[in-house]
Amino acid sequence: MNKVWLITGASSGFGRAIAEAALADGDVVVGAVRRPEALDDLVAAHPDQVEALRLDVADTAAAEAAVRDVVARHGRIDVLVNNAGRTHVGAFEETTEDELRALFDVHVFGPAALTRAVLPGMRERRSGAIVQMSSMGGQMSFAGFSAYSGTKFALEGLSEGLADEVREFGIKVLIVEPGAFRTSLFDASRAGVSADSGVYAKVSETRGFVSGGDGTQAGDPAKAAALIRAALDAEETPLRLPLGDDAVTAVLDHLDGVRADVAAWEKSTRATAFDD
Repeated sequence: MNKVWLITGASSGFGRAIAEAALADGDVVVGAVRRPEALDDLVAAHPDQVEALRLDVADTAAAEAAVRDVVARHGRIDVLVNNAGRTHVGAFEETTEDELRALFDVHVFGPAALTRAVLPGMRERRSGAIVQMSSMGGQMSFAGFSAYSGTKFALEGLSEGLADEVREFGIKVLIVEPGAFRTSLFDASRAGVSADSGVYAKVSETRGFVSGGDGTQAGDPAKAAALIRAALDAEETPLRLPLGDDAVTAVLDHLDGVRADVAAWEKSTRATAFDD
């Protein structure tokens, strides 16, 4: 039986690539976007398979109604892809509370609301999949990305606990951790930036990397979408899926660094129990 996908941010980047891969398999795609007209071409090309749903994922109060709407028309949601998001560059000190909260609304609270809304139906059917589009920045961070990575770390922590809770109901959770892919993430019109005090040289380097990186990334979103589908179809779906040579290298190097830190202090940190 063909699947019903609910994909946020389906108008471009990974969301668009995943939607096109699902359509190629004959599945139904509901693209949740802020501007439904951005999906007009997909709807016109696949009128029986695609529909656009107006939704701002930061509006968490709208999540439950949106899911009810999709289920009323299609009977179920087999795969939720929490893909909508944006980048943000700024030093920790320079990132305002409003900027940080807005980023958490899009990357954490929005996906959490949609996930809560689809779980009862998936649990009842004892099947389904939640795809959380994180980033290699969900495993590590560096100058200029503290706020962005903070949201992705939070999303991954929620998702790891969620996966343990829903496994017995036949529900899969897949955390996707892309590196640099040729999406609109670094598009100057969409990248969030905090005010630059000029104090942090490394942050300035990151700003230059982001502003000059759009359109030159090595990663192919179509190949990423194919791999995501393969991971979901696998008998043993991984919890985490780093994507791209840069992401795999960075994640493995980061894990080596964590292990080295733990090992260097292991004897002392193990010996912190009461002496009795």
